[in-house]
Amino acid sequence: MTVNCAALPPTLVSSELFGHEKGAFTGAMQRRLGRFEMADGGTIFLDEVGELLPDTQAALLRVLQEREFERVGGEQPIQTDVRVIAATNRDLDAAVAQGSFRQDLLYRLNVFPIEVPSLRERKDDILMLVEYFVQRYANRAGREIRSIDRNTLDLLQSYDWPGNIRELQNVIERSIILSSADVFSVDELWFSRRTAPPASPIEASPTLNVGPRSEREMIEAALAESRGRVSGASGAAAKLRVPPSTLESRIKTLKIDKRQFKFR
Repeated sequence: MTVNCAALPPTLVSSELFGHEKGAFTGAMQRRLGRFEMADGGTIFLDEVGELLPDTQAALLRVLQEREFERVGGEQPIQTDVRVIAATNRDLDAAVAQGSFRQDLLYRLNVFPIEVPSLRERKDDILMLVEYFVQRYANRAGREIRSIDRNTLDLLQSYDWPGNIRELQNVIERSIILSSADVFSVDELWFSRRTAPPASPIEASPTLNVGPRSEREMIEAALAESRGRVSGASGAAAKLRVPPSTLESRIKTLKIDKRQFKFR
């Protein structure tokens, strides 16, 4: 069962997740079961969990720790046995530092973390994704695409994709709409206007009081301290006092494997 936490009005999230009793609020004409109650014995996927408000975060923490909850307007605890999978595109460490996300809830959600690298870090996936989205939007438009232009594929694989897969998806859909050819291609001007200037090398940070060091050594030392995490209040970028995007670019340029620092 899937719940997109960002797509629900904040005032209705608790009712959607935990249900409500008749008369709990205006418009509650009858009892309604929540997603946790309906998913009992199964799995619930909470997408965009970083968008939950503090009161809902507290209720979710109780479910994860005690395996029980109460419907909105109810007084009887309800037991549940549910596997919870959560996803977010927000930096929850930064949200904790800002006070918008509970640290104890982050600890409970972070039992088995899986970090999905950005699209610019897995260029080998682009061909597969392009083929999938081209076929998807061509079918939707009633078109037949026979092949993909080689120059277009090179362009898509060389672009940095700051908007990740959603940006790739939108570019492909736009091209399908605007073109009537049976060979898929993308206008190169779409990217030349958005190409960011090359990242400048990272300067030594005064917080790393270890004497003269190479840029690679500084980055690897910061990654070791942060266990491979780049962004967030405790990430390597914060330690080096540079934007996370700049650090990611330098890591890629220097061909540093962040994963080797994760379990040190």
